[in-house]
Amino acid sequence: MSENEVFDKTSVIIVNWNGGLFLERCLAVLMEQTVKPHEIILLDNASSDESLEIARRFPSVRLIALDRNTGFAQGNNLAIQAASNETEWIALINPDAFAEPRWLAALLEAGASNPGFDVFGSKLVSAGDSSVLDGAGDAYHVSGLVWRMGHGSPVPISAENEREVFSPCAAAALYRRSALCKIGGFDEDYFCYVEDVDLGFRLRLEGYRCLYVPQSVAHHVGSGTTGGQHSDFAIYHGHRNLVWTFVKDMPGILFWFLLPLHVSLNLASIIWFALRGQGGVIWRAKRDAVLGLPKMWRKRQHIQKTRLASASEVWRQLDKRMIAIKFGRKGKG
Repeated sequence: MSENEVFDKTSVIIVNWNGGLFLERCLAVLMEQTVKPHEIILLDNASSDESLEIARRFPSVRLIALDRNTGFAQGNNLAIQAASNETEWIALINPDAFAEPRWLAALLEAGASNPGFDVFGSKLVSAGDSSVLDGAGDAYHVSGLVWRMGHGSPVPISAENEREVFSPCAAAALYRRSALCKIGGFDEDYFCYVEDVDLGFRLRLEGYRCLYVPQSVAHHVGSGTTGGQHSDFAIYHGHRNLVWTFVKDMPGILFWFLLPLHVSLNLASIIWFALRGQGGVIWRAKRDAVLGLPKMWRKRQHIQKTRLASASEVWRQLDKRMIAIKFGRKGKG
C-alpha cells in the first residue's frame, strides 16, 4: 500500500457549535495540509451564529447540519457513522484548533511506523502564545483526576520523542476507525468534557495503545465556544463525567483499592469550588453523577466483562504522583 493510499483512507471530522469565531481559520489551514484527507466532514450542532455560512465557503467540506445540539460525543459518533466506507483512519480536530501544515501527515506517518499503536495524539500549543504548551497528551491520575500534560508550561526547545500516553486530547487526534467501532465510539451520555479520556480509557481496556506525536502540532484556543475552562458549563460536565469515567472504567481490584481516594477527590472538589463561589454548580454536578450511577454501573459490567487489558497493565499507565490538586487548572475542566 502506498503512502497516498493511507492518506486517502482518512476522514477529518470537526464537530461545531457556534464556533464561527474560529471556524474559518480552522478550515483554511486544513486546506493547506501537506497531504489531503479523503474527506473533511463538518458536523454542525444547530449553530445560531455564522458557522453554516462560513462552512459553505469551503465547497470541498462535507457539511452535516443538524437541527439540535447533540453535543461533542454524539456529534462525533454521527460523523464517524457518516464517514466514507473506505475510511480507515478518523482524525478529529476542534473548530478552535488550527492545524500546522504537517499536522495530519505526522499523525499518519506515526500510524504507519508504529503498528503496535492505534491511537495518536497531537502536540497542542496555545493559540494565543505559541511558546506555551496547551497539552501533550492526557494523564489519568489514580484519584480519577484528569489533565492535559504540560498544560501552561513552556514549549520544549529541544526536539521531543514520540512516547506512549494514557490517551489523546480529542481536540486534535487520530484513531483507527475499527478500534472506535469496536468499543462503540464516544459515550453519548457525557455530552461533552472528559468524553475523550473515557474513550481513551475504554480503548486501553480493549488493548489499544496511544502514542503522543510531537511533530503533529495544532494551535488550540480551548473551550472556545463553552465559556472557558472555568465556566459553570465546563465545571458541571467535567466534574460529573469524572465520576462516571472512574466508575465505568477502573478495572477490578483497582476500583475498590482507589475508591476511597476518588471519593476524597470529589469531596475536596466540592469544598474547592464552594470557596470559589461555584458551590451550586459543583453540587449539581456531583448530585447528577450519583443519580446516573445505576446506568453507569450497568455500562461498567459490560466494559469490564469484555476488557482485554489486565489491572496491572492499567496500573502502569496511571499517574501516581503526589499532586497539589488545583481543580480545573490543568485544562480538562
